[in-house]
Amino acid sequence: MTVNEDSFTNWKNREEIAESMIPIIGKLHRERDVTILLHSRSLVNKSVVSILKTHRFARQIAGEELSVTETLPFLQALTTLDLGPSQIDIGMLAATYKADDRGLTVEEFTAGAVAGATGANKIERREGRDVVLYGFGRIGRLLARLLIEKSGSGNGLRLRAVVVRRGGAEDIVKRASLLRRDSIHGQFQGTITVDEANNKIIANGNEITFIYADDPSQVDYTAYGIKDAILIDNTGKWRDREGLSSHLRPGIEKVVLTAPGKGDVPNIVHGVNHDMIKPDEQIISCASCTTNAIVPPLKAMEDEYGVLRGHVETVHSFTNDQNLLDNYHKSDRRGRSAPLNMVITETGAASAVAKALPDLKARITGSSIRVPVPDVSIAILNLQLARETNREEVLDYLREVSLTSPLKRQIDFTSAPDAVSNDFIGSRHASIVDAGATKVEGDNAILYLWYDNEFGYSCQVIRVVQHVSGVEYPTYPAPAV
Repeated sequence: MTVNEDSFTNWKNREEIAESMIPIIGKLHRERDVTILLHSRSLVNKSVVSILKTHRFARQIAGEELSVTETLPFLQALTTLDLGPSQIDIGMLAATYKADDRGLTVEEFTAGAVAGATGANKIERREGRDVVLYGFGRIGRLLARLLIEKSGSGNGLRLRAVVVRRGGAEDIVKRASLLRRDSIHGQFQGTITVDEANNKIIANGNEITFIYADDPSQVDYTAYGIKDAILIDNTGKWRDREGLSSHLRPGIEKVVLTAPGKGDVPNIVHGVNHDMIKPDEQIISCASCTTNAIVPPLKAMEDEYGVLRGHVETVHSFTNDQNLLDNYHKSDRRGRSAPLNMVITETGAASAVAKALPDLKARITGSSIRVPVPDVSIAILNLQLARETNREEVLDYLREVSLTSPLKRQIDFTSAPDAVSNDFIGSRHASIVDAGATKVEGDNAILYLWYDNEFGYSCQVIRVVQHVSGVEYPTYPAPAV
């Protein structure tokens, strides 16, 4: 047999193993509300090739490829346990098992590592929480996709309604088409049908009512069977407490804004300060995509090295706020053609850091350049540290943060030498550290942080909504603190 035949046989064997993993992952998710992860990446509803690619990607962060032959035994061990709702990272189970010297079997080790989710320790499956989207633009439709994706277990968050202004006679048909096809993020994963008579879209079995209203005061959500819902305002029209409070109509308990909040509205970056949300807080902001991209790595660097001051320069994809061709715009420069120009503009991300990281004493400044790409941005974080270090130490530290720390869902890491912006479309992390571009000299560190300013940010929003709704389930093995 030739080397090529050996490689092909190995591939077919791994395909077969990945195929055997799919029904196990699906059954755990549907019947026990358990989400299987691999280094923070969900394997639920993934194809054979996607599972194999996710295993291979581990070499970018952990230094070596992870094989399905290594993770399958842990997945099989989970099926023998009395598991409750949780997220379980089989990549971390495999990695920590390698480092364990107690001589335990895979079954014994797995039982101990996930003990908090089994037997008397497990939490009960909670009743689903109603969610309403106010607005159905770029972020709104991505939030809809994520909410539909996460409804597979029948628990957790339930997208019940979308509130929009009527755009014309075939409004709901056109909105369904935009949900079904996306020029950047591709086809919707599933089936969508339209019930025009009842103003509903049925997506993967989820009935979503479209409520037509010009103002929040026009809606009584209880008339649609909605109760104690979380409303996500992704229009950005109202950003202070007074304006956002207009959403607190019958049937709505909390309001989450997908833009920086003003005044005393808490700006939340999941993974950093979401634990500070008061149980009775009804108005919450998820800050901006750039704030979510820079605050987690900034916190990581502050925790390890101390930060004296910093500057963030964001090279940001163009947005709907800009003009396609030169035309009047109330803001400077944004009236110039977005697909044809680099456009210098302002960013509030630097000033928003203080709300998310109140203990950080360093002064952070910021500026932004919009560039002619439709999605994925990069933040260049230039920091003066409290002590000297070197590039190797910083990269080793950030790689470990991305793998094992409480920030591993926010910070990703890549050492791919040819990485470019398109490679990060669909990333679920708040930001991705580019190891090849990182520069460190003495007490100065410059981090290059990619982020999908649409999808990655939407994932952060969903995490905040899960937290305030009480359906954010614990992750095992527990991350190192």
